[in-house]
Amino acid sequence: MNEYSYLVDNNVLSKLSREQRSSQFFRDQCRIPSEVLHEARDYPDINALKQLEYPTTPDVLLRLQQIMTTIPTTDTRLVDLYANKGNADPLILACALDAQRRDEVYLWAPTWAVVSDDHAVQDKARELGIELRTGDQLVATLTR
Repeated sequence: MNEYSYLVDNNVLSKLSREQRSSQFFRDQCRIPSEVLHEARDYPDINALKQLEYPTTPDVLLRLQQIMTTIPTTDTRLVDLYANKGNADPLILACALDAQRRDEVYLWAPTWAVVSDDHAVQDKARELGIELRTGDQLVATLTR
């Protein structure tokens, strides 16, 4: 059976209870991109969540650059910097691509999946061939 690791978007993180976010499964299998942690900075358990950070490295920024070249300048669904909307969205996808690339050297590497309820993130993940889960799917996995 293939093991999964999850990169969790803030729109899902905010729907999880503190108990769900502190579960053993969440701590072992989930990571939170740096920019998502910035969005979640006011959560009461932010210090615990910081332990799950997927950092923004030079390699992640390289993947981000590749993703941004696929987005027409007139398309503001995924990111709209003028409206301060979606700042973490392309980064979560870049983290997924980075994790896949980093782990491809391992025989039994986990499959990295983005967990987001944002339709623009979901569409771009599908376009890029990134595994995708919704918040409800993650909750179902957490409650097994």
